[in-house]
Amino acid sequence: MEKRELTCIGCPMGCQITVELENGEVTSVTGNTCKIGENYAKNEVTHPERTVTSTAVILGGDKPRVSVKTKSNIPKDKIADVMKEIDAAVMKAPIHIGDVVVKDVCGTGVDVVATRNVEII
Repeated sequence: MEKRELTCIGCPMGCQITVELENGEVTSVTGNTCKIGENYAKNEVTHPERTVTSTAVILGGDKPRVSVKTKSNIPKDKIADVMKEIDAAVMKAPIHIGDVVVKDVCGTGVDVVATRNVEII
């Protein structure tokens, strides 16, 4: 049996959670004070995901870069590849909040979107 200790990031409580696994299957979750913690712990030990935030280059805009993020979580093991695709992206102004900067980043089915406006100059 394997034990993993986690600090929950699902809410501000920051519960110290213990997850027990057997053959890769979660057998118990303890230490959480809410269902969010249980769901977070199960996901974190079996299929960890993260939202990625960064910036991308803008040409002809009132700012040289635009802040971006993945529209939803991506597998944690794809973060480095996602960052490479974001770093390679170059857009022309104008860019608006929610515009897709990278479609289906790294084949995850998740788009990278702008999180601020950049106007044309």
